[in-house]
Amino acid sequence: MAEIIRMPRMSDTMEEGNIVAWLKKVGDKVESGDVLAEVETDKATMELETYQEGTLLYIGVESGTIPVNGLLAIIGEAGEDYKSLLQEAGGSGNGAAPVQETAPATPASDPQPAATESQPAVPAGDGQRVKASPLAKAMAEQAGIDLSRIPGSGGDGGRVVKRDVEAFLENKPASSSPTTHPAQPIPSGGFTDVPVTQMRKTIARRLGESKFSAPHFYLTIEIDMDQAMIDRKMINDLASTKISFNDLVIKAATQALRLHPDINSSWLGDRIRTNHDIHIGVAVAVDEGLLVPVIRHADTKSLSQINQEVAVFAEKAKSKKLQPDEMSGNTFTISNLGMFGIEEFTAIINPPDACILAVGGITQKPVVKDGQITIGHRMKVTLSCDHRVVDGAKGAKFLQTFSQMLSAPVRMLA
Repeated sequence: MAEIIRMPRMSDTMEEGNIVAWLKKVGDKVESGDVLAEVETDKATMELETYQEGTLLYIGVESGTIPVNGLLAIIGEAGEDYKSLLQEAGGSGNGAAPVQETAPATPASDPQPAATESQPAVPAGDGQRVKASPLAKAMAEQAGIDLSRIPGSGGDGGRVVKRDVEAFLENKPASSSPTTHPAQPIPSGGFTDVPVTQMRKTIARRLGESKFSAPHFYLTIEIDMDQAMIDRKMINDLASTKISFNDLVIKAATQALRLHPDINSSWLGDRIRTNHDIHIGVAVAVDEGLLVPVIRHADTKSLSQINQEVAVFAEKAKSKKLQPDEMSGNTFTISNLGMFGIEEFTAIINPPDACILAVGGITQKPVVKDGQITIGHRMKVTLSCDHRVVDGAKGAKFLQTFSQMLSAPVRMLA
């Protein structure tokens, strides 16, 4: 019996998905576990698997956006009449005209059909064309791998899909010949329009809601980093894992949050929730926007554990492999732009947190110590606070403790 496939909620904040490409076409046989399509959510591009078996009878939205629970497709027995089921469901998922019910035939004399949006192809080194999904193509390009070297396991003649690239990377040889990247076309005219991704839409909506609904105020403190530089060098001379200043910032924040739990809180409209667990969101910049993977129970982890977890998350973010559960549950967020030469900035609170810490770079400057002018290392941090939850005195006390922890990091190891 024919079954309707609807757009699932693939992340906790997802309201709609964007169909990047269909990896199956009408008339194809599908089995449980097959990837039907690639869907761009508000957080990542993900593969949509099916748990039904049968024949793909109907595609409701060939490309473009579709709301959560919208009608994506119908799977049933070959030749089965699904029209009544479609009428009961209210037609296509987003009101778009349905695609063809039968796949157009390809002439037998054309052994190399041209690539389409849902069936991209890239030229291989031997003049043949390699079929690959958009996500697989992007992953291979990011890793500098020639797609023609990757065996494909997808439908329609062995299309290269995400799992094929991941399997190849796990067994990647020590050296590989670099791939050449085609030159980007120069846009004509005085501007270039870039479609807004689902991720950017969600960033705009959530931060807009945060900025204009939560009354922000800002507290800035300048921290003496002279001892931190000495302690970090000492730690790195002894440890196998090289600790970054960002790791020290995260660790100091967890210690300060444990002593000032009001900062580790959320505004829930009719109540304020003080979180007992400390889950630190770490802002990571990618081309499509800003991702915030979460280090869970960060106060229980060592500097080396924090360093390794942040490194894994950063790599996943760049390769679009972060999962929704890895970007949810934050109770406090840290945004560090010091590595870009930014000395000081303010950040918009990342819901549902009550605060976010904006971290600038370490600078050398003249300072007064014991009545003498000397050269010191200083770092400015700014705490953005939701005034509905945190007042000025609480925020200031948190920053005082944070500064004390960071100005002598060795005490955090006790």
